Amino acid sequence: MAGQEAWRAGNDLAARRQWPPRSAEPSRLRMLSEDFAASFPGAAANRRLFVLLPFSLILGLTLYALLPDEPGTLVLAGGTALAVMLLAVAAARQSLPGIRFFVQAAALWFGFCLLPIHAALFGTPMLAFPTYGLYEAHVDEVLSADDSTRRIIVSQFEPMDGARPVAIKRARLSLPAEPELRPGDRLRAPLRLAPVPGPVLPGSHDGQFHSYFIGVGAYGSATGAIERIAEGSATDFARQIQGLRSHIAARIDLALDGPGAAIGKSMVMGDQSDISDETRDVMAASGLAHVYSISGLHLSIVAGGIYWLVRLLLASMPALVAWPVKQIAALIGIVAAFLYLLLAGGVDNVPAFRSTLMLALIFGAVLAGRRALTMRNVAIAAILIIVIDPASVFRPSFQLSFAAVIGLIGIYEMPRPFEAANTRLERLWRLVAATAWTSFIAGLATLLFSAYHFQQTAPLSVLGNVMALPFVGLIMWAGVAAMLLMPFGLDGLCFQLMGWGIDGMLWVAELVAGWSEGLTGNPLLSGWTLLGGLAALAWFGFLETRWRLLAPVALLPAILVFGLEPRPDILISDTTQAVAVRDGEGMALASGRTGSFAVNVWSRHYQTEIGGTHSGTICDGLGCIVRTADYSLAIIRNAAAFAEDCGRHDLLIARIRPPNSCTGAVIGQDQLARGGVHWLHWNEGAGHFDIRPAMVNFNRPWRVSPR
Repeated sequence: MAGQEAWRAGNDLAARRQWPPRSAEPSRLRMLSEDFAASFPGAAANRRLFVLLPFSLILGLTLYALLPDEPGTLVLAGGTALAVMLLAVAAARQSLPGIRFFVQAAALWFGFCLLPIHAALFGTPMLAFPTYGLYEAHVDEVLSADDSTRRIIVSQFEPMDGARPVAIKRARLSLPAEPELRPGDRLRAPLRLAPVPGPVLPGSHDGQFHSYFIGVGAYGSATGAIERIAEGSATDFARQIQGLRSHIAARIDLALDGPGAAIGKSMVMGDQSDISDETRDVMAASGLAHVYSISGLHLSIVAGGIYWLVRLLLASMPALVAWPVKQIAALIGIVAAFLYLLLAGGVDNVPAFRSTLMLALIFGAVLAGRRALTMRNVAIAAILIIVIDPASVFRPSFQLSFAAVIGLIGIYEMPRPFEAANTRLERLWRLVAATAWTSFIAGLATLLFSAYHFQQTAPLSVLGNVMALPFVGLIMWAGVAAMLLMPFGLDGLCFQLMGWGIDGMLWVAELVAGWSEGLTGNPLLSGWTLLGGLAALAWFGFLETRWRLLAPVALLPAILVFGLEPRPDILISDTTQAVAVRDGEGMALASGRTGSFAVNVWSRHYQTEIGGTHSGTICDGLGCIVRTADYSLAIIRNAAAFAEDCGRHDLLIARIRPPNSCTGAVIGQDQLARGGVHWLHWNEGAGHFDIRPAMVNFNRPWRVSPR
């Protein structure tokens, strides 16, 4: 008995001597879990659920786009009625959680219905077969123009001389530069109208989808002389803006040449048609590709700079001390932003329009005496853009800018130490540090989306942006001065200054791209990673505490483990003879020719040079056989080859319809016509090919079979 008491006393003494106590660690975990759990009701109480509304809209849009078939009118009407009824019931019962839930559900359903609504307003029948003939048409818009080519949008087709009528609303034409055509003109020309091509790879840009929702049902070109049979009204606003754009382009071409003129026109008026592939590659490798696309950076420099100058000028006048100087400067800043938007192409320039809308909200907050940079303003801008142009959600420009702004505002909202700068050197250092930090955050926020869409990373983009910022500022301010002095014919010197700035920016791009050699990658990401990025952005935007960083941090290892796509072993073009097959570390053609559009796109997408002839190819008059260490395939050119090759190879590719008795993996005429380009990867464990066509949702109004 005494021994037991001594043992207990010893244990009590040992327990008292332990430090920290055993209960300390569970207590800390409990505090963290309580803090984590409190983040959600705290964010909801601060009305952060409003920030989730654009994400609910985007999720609804995504669900609609992924459907294999078009939902009927009864489904859309019934779902809308149900959403309204449930929301009304929750409001009648005064249930705050119910109202919050059903508001998000209603936003999701509204997003689901947005694209059908836009299709009814702006959609078009899609041309399914090539059409030739003499047509008259109305010029709606001039997309770009140079010395040799003019790309325009036309509508109101009238067939002439027995040409086949076409039901499409609009078409995009590539025409010679002469005669000069402007919005409002009417032309007559022999045209070749072709179906809008689908995606060239699974998950890549879908031209049919985006063309359908802007009413463009065909692409085309002229096969003979073009005649302008009527001119538009001189008072037509679009015509006047296009005339101004053409005049500015001519003045830039007069002062600059080569890459300087091309980038100058891109940054002043949004026309990127003259920028060469070499320049694009260098700018992308250095992380500066965003500079020549008019967006928030350009509009902030122009409109924000004018706001600052006007405010400084008015504040320096004692006679105006009683005036609302800040509000006047904000109004002038809004006007400057919208004028720049018109010059950049108006609403059709989606990144510029989106940035202008965001700036208008910021200046509006200044007018109302509210804080300008808030996540709520980002949500309002996103909702307006989604409602106006829902298809833009699926474009890289929307995703990149949306992610960058959410990332920057979110970091801006978090507490940070700040001390006033005392010297000019300290202020300069803080400017450089703020620029680097902004570039770093924007780069992290957009990394997933840029890697998915462009299959390229720019590891030294922060350095490139910091080094290029002074040149970008010089370019933009020289451009503003040129616009103001152009009526007096004094714009030449300003454009020369702009050219020097562009030369400096290109020098930085080449320097940083050279440093980046061997550091860049070619990541291939699965489609689910975009939804994962959307969810991480929603989490980051909704929460206000440090827990907002949890989802983005957790997403990275998940993508590295589950989100990387294998490289293809075979690529099959739908409209040409090109068949590319893996050959060692690279790829080579078993059929077709190098330099074709599909082969060039494949090579750029996978950053792999595609050789002219596969080393394992043997061809005769009936077709070709390709043998590798893992598999063999037959490419049939003549029906007589079916008897010999059917069932003897792991894959059979035929541009003609194979017989029903042909077994095994067969990609024939019908599969290529419906699915477009085919992507294949050899599944070694299963002993067969994994096959993905570029087009899977065949029964949608924007989908046309390639011919």
